[in-house]
Amino acid sequence: MTIQLLNDRYQVIRTLGAGGFGETYLAEDTYMPSKRRCVVKQLRPIHNNPQIYQLVQERFQREAAILEELGGANDQIPALYAYFSSGGQFYLVQEWVEGDTLTGKVQKQGLFSEGAVQELFMNLLPVLDYVHSKHIVHRDIKPDNIIVRHRDGKPVLIDFGAIRESMGTVVNSQGNPTSSIVIGTPGYMPSEQAAGRPVYSSDLYSLGMTIIYLLTGKQAQQLETDSQTGEIVWRQYASHVSPIIAGAIDKAIAYHPRDRYPTARAMLDTLQNIANPIPPTQPILTQPTIVSAPPPQTLPVKPQPNPQGNSQNNILMGSLIAGGLIGASVIISQILTKPTQSTADKTVLPSETPSTVTSPVIKTPKFIPTTPSVPTQITPAPTTPPVDTTAVNTYLWLSQRLVTDADLDGKDGFELDIMRNSIFASHGRGFDTPELQNYFNNQPWYRPIYSPQAFPSKLLSKLEQQNVEYINKYQDRYGLRYFKK
Repeated sequence: MTIQLLNDRYQVIRTLGAGGFGETYLAEDTYMPSKRRCVVKQLRPIHNNPQIYQLVQERFQREAAILEELGGANDQIPALYAYFSSGGQFYLVQEWVEGDTLTGKVQKQGLFSEGAVQELFMNLLPVLDYVHSKHIVHRDIKPDNIIVRHRDGKPVLIDFGAIRESMGTVVNSQGNPTSSIVIGTPGYMPSEQAAGRPVYSSDLYSLGMTIIYLLTGKQAQQLETDSQTGEIVWRQYASHVSPIIAGAIDKAIAYHPRDRYPTARAMLDTLQNIANPIPPTQPILTQPTIVSAPPPQTLPVKPQPNPQGNSQNNILMGSLIAGGLIGASVIISQILTKPTQSTADKTVLPSETPSTVTSPVIKTPKFIPTTPSVPTQITPAPTTPPVDTTAVNTYLWLSQRLVTDADLDGKDGFELDIMRNSIFASHGRGFDTPELQNYFNNQPWYRPIYSPQAFPSKLLSKLEQQNVEYINKYQDRYGLRYFKK
């Protein structure tokens, strides 16, 4: 194609794609010193009627304003740089995202693992939750419209359907503006969207079908449908997926919207619970240490030559032997009965588990000289909370939206420390605190790249920096710390 300058500013480098609504170009912004690269989308209305053109222009401006708001507030939606109209056509200028589409990732690397799709869910559902909070349905989620960004590996959601819908504006028989086209891709959109009535869970359906493609390598149109229920038959092509994750996907792609997750947040909460199950609290039963009395001391007896003395000595020895036998019987009875009473007579509930366990002291008969016994006290050593080595990073949302007190209330110092430092860990930073470093070393998603001293702080986005500072202040305010600074 001939190299051209659009709007006397954007130098076209090459064509990225073409379709019924226009073409998409990779271009350079000649007004910027850096010659910043950008994506220019050329959009054509389907009718040339002047009255319809005015309606299209109004809708285009409205949708462009929405794109500006979405991209400006979320790092995983391309920023809108500019929009303009020229020669009867409309143009959007957006951020150029360097990366591979999910289709490209499968073609290069093969099928995704279960852990990889869980992480993708965790990264994309907060974006959809934000989009839906603005009363917007994307309507065209598919493998080609999700780009995995090279610089940080995050998925970016592109190509919202509303702009294309505005290009399909017509006037109906009553003289009212309406859209003459259905936005979406066959196989990836549910039945209600095909009928022109999309809902928020329609995007969850499309995302579920996208995930199935990543797990099976089969496009949506290649999968069979149950003739009785209308459900997609896909599990036999993904035997490596656990039943619990497969069940979550099935719920997302249910035929009727009422059977799906009602919101992206509800689906995210379910997947987070799968990734980080809360173990049941178990009572701690500690076998008490038995402190036995020392053996009875015997007194040396010097033999006496007279019979009377021998008789007295015999009496004394008999008394000592009898006392020893009585003492031994008491000791044996204590040994046999005490442990049983401590465990069988009382059920230890989690809330009643003592922090220290005092061992019983065995009393010896008063007439036997003994060395005083000191009760032994057992104090459990502090332990680090258990690490779930199968979990994905469940705090990725801290890179998507600002944290609030509601997100932090009820959490202890350990969890708050992990939340705050997960932001750094997601960018590959190491830690000076050995216990903290050990925690993240046990996380399968963690890839240490930088030492604490060499970590470039510019890797953190402005939003991430704000969240680190917010959590830090919250911890200082309430004195909630676990690891040493």
